[in-house]
Amino acid sequence: MHSVSIAEVAQRAGVSTATVSRALSGRGHVSAAAKEAVLAAADALGYVVSSNASSLASGRTRNVGVVLPFLNRWYFASVLEGAQQALLRAGYDVTLYNLSGGGEERASVFEHFLLRQRVDAVIAVSLELTEDEVARLHALGKPIVGVGGPIPGVRTLAIDDVAVAKLATEHLAGLGHTRIGHLGGRPEFDSDFHLPVQRRHGYEAALDEAGIPFDPDLVANADFTVQGGYHAAKQLLGAPPRSRPTAIFAASDEMAIGAILAARDLGLAVPHDVSVVGIDDHDQAEFFGLTTVAQFPRKQGARAVDILLEQLEPRDGSEPLADIPLPFELVVRSSTSRPRD
Repeated sequence: MHSVSIAEVAQRAGVSTATVSRALSGRGHVSAAAKEAVLAAADALGYVVSSNASSLASGRTRNVGVVLPFLNRWYFASVLEGAQQALLRAGYDVTLYNLSGGGEERASVFEHFLLRQRVDAVIAVSLELTEDEVARLHALGKPIVGVGGPIPGVRTLAIDDVAVAKLATEHLAGLGHTRIGHLGGRPEFDSDFHLPVQRRHGYEAALDEAGIPFDPDLVANADFTVQGGYHAAKQLLGAPPRSRPTAIFAASDEMAIGAILAARDLGLAVPHDVSVVGIDDHDQAEFFGLTTVAQFPRKQGARAVDILLEQLEPRDGSEPLADIPLPFELVVRSSTSRPRD
């Protein structure tokens, strides 16, 4: 047994080694007939492309770094899944950097790992990159795509968190609710793109437009988990009947699910006694009958890869993809209804 060379594949297919390289890498034009001949020859000879040789020849690793603040949260795992599947289809590997450990881990990733030529490009999810972090990556010619909010000098995909929260709250106000509670994010979750503050602004804007006075006693903050939402909702729903909310807008589906469980434990029926709406369209949302605003995180990950590949492998005559707002839509289920008379 010996290692099959690219020259042997070229000889069997009756083409040049350059054509073999283009056909197997997917870069550069190759006729359909030539590509079919190359693939057949490679398969017959058992030829496997050497990733090391390919990297040396192209200066590329065909590896993309995905940097996230959390991995054990549904939204981040879903964005990662969408990105990974899209990269796999394009022939790229993924290196994951989970920054849940804090500032030291982040510094290590951006000052060392991403700069060691281990990745061709970077997708940053819900991370507000600093000017220095962006400059370091740009200096090495590594394209960056951000998901979650605007980053100066970086192509980004962002959802309008104010509009999303406003839509969710408007749904409750439109049903006739006037005592609408809010489960928001605690201050420590406000570091990147200020998601808790943005969603709080959307909630307050919807109340204002509906002519409903803002009541700080109807706001409780948590950590975007089911457990956090459960405990925060119990604070709101444990109040006397006349002062507790008849509806709750939670800044994430996981907190909304916690609110549904808290209501049930307190003997309250959803939506008869309290309506609940969230944001995300979590995989468990339909099971709980949760009304929510869907934001399609898997599509966000795949779209980020589209933008990245446009920079890594630009096609002749292709227009650069502009920063675009991410889509969202209200999904009405059984957790919301008109307030009880």
